[in-house]
Amino acid sequence: MSTSTEQLSEQLAATTLLRFATAGSVDDGKSTLVGRLLHDSKSVLADQLEAVEHASRSRGQEAPDLALLTDGLRAEREQGITIDVAYRYFATPRRRFILADTPGHVQYTRNMVTGASTAELAVVLVDARNGVVEQTRRHAAVAALLRVPHVVLAVNKMDLVDYREPVFAAIAEEFTTYASELGVPEITAIPISALAGDNVVEPSANMDWYGGPTVLEHLETVPVSHDLTACHARFPVQYVIRPQTAEHPDYRGYAGQIAAGAFRVGEEITVLPSGKTSTITGIDALGESVDIAWAPQSVTIRLADDIDISRGDLLAPSGDAPATTQDIEATVCHVADQSLTVGQRVLLKHTTRTVKAIVKEIPSRLTLDDLSQHPNPGQLVANDIGRVVVRTAEPLALDAYADSRRTGSFLLIDPADGTTLAAGMAGESFATGKAVAVVEDEEGWDF
Repeated sequence: MSTSTEQLSEQLAATTLLRFATAGSVDDGKSTLVGRLLHDSKSVLADQLEAVEHASRSRGQEAPDLALLTDGLRAEREQGITIDVAYRYFATPRRRFILADTPGHVQYTRNMVTGASTAELAVVLVDARNGVVEQTRRHAAVAALLRVPHVVLAVNKMDLVDYREPVFAAIAEEFTTYASELGVPEITAIPISALAGDNVVEPSANMDWYGGPTVLEHLETVPVSHDLTACHARFPVQYVIRPQTAEHPDYRGYAGQIAAGAFRVGEEITVLPSGKTSTITGIDALGESVDIAWAPQSVTIRLADDIDISRGDLLAPSGDAPATTQDIEATVCHVADQSLTVGQRVLLKHTTRTVKAIVKEIPSRLTLDDLSQHPNPGQLVANDIGRVVVRTAEPLALDAYADSRRTGSFLLIDPADGTTLAAGMAGESFATGKAVAVVEDEEGWDF
């Protein structure tokens, strides 16, 4: 079966999926916005709505509290806050969505990082009465760190400021200036009232001065890139298939999920970290041979040469292969309760490869309030974001996170119990940031 790149692009465009996350300060109305979005787009089942109405009445509320559609933990319902990331799946005739409703509290910054790490768009809520606050800047900074390509500023509770345009304009200008300095490529500001439903799914009759899209309209139309030629093609090997049966006596295939880009039969590839080269002779997908495969398909790739390839190796086009390195400088978000310290021995997991590593240095910790760098903190604790220098026992083929969010990211893991310590992003922190000076010190380390 042969399929052209143009046909594949058309197929992808017809079934686009948008992953997006919500963020904002406490009581800005994130969960209410999500609930309103689900309710007004008719993505809520009757029994779910009935349960919300019952819970609302039991709390003395006349109208259903739509925030209860996403705040699922008992502690969240009792306190009226969001603690964990709540994922919701819904669809409209124009697009499918995976939504991550993330917490607003400072102590749950790591939860926001989790929810936004795979997002293509972030909705940052601001209370129109309070304007841009410290948490707003923090969430804008996290979105910039994670290279989220699209950010929506939803200025909520416009009904409580009499739907005044100057209030919205001042907040939008302040936020746009700040986020642009961080390198956020696209910012869209929308005035809304999640409680009343203004500009969430339906246009508001109370803000005729606003001529832009509603939140849902923007989510349905924001471009999601599926340009196959724009990505560096990367294929982490998960499993080597050798059936050695009478039907397939000589079959050798390398199975996995394409992390980025596209691979074609006849293309010359390089195996990393060994550097060996070969040519793709076949690609098997869903039991059939294809001429081309693209991310995020799971496929089996066959090569012309018998090369020593195992789980954790990376296949890349020979003309576009990443360099291998044992010295990694990156930004990490510390997600564990236990601290990360200089000299600590860890495991580093990059795609399907896990290697031993040592934290050589922690040059700085980022203060998200004003984006200042606190030099040489010595350790990172839960919810900290900082720069680290890591030395690995074996070479790794990392891309810069700015080039590939999939192959530029990694995890640091505690080798004793398998706890995830930190999520890392290789390369520069911000699109407009400057590299942090690193002092090299190799003395006393065994690799």
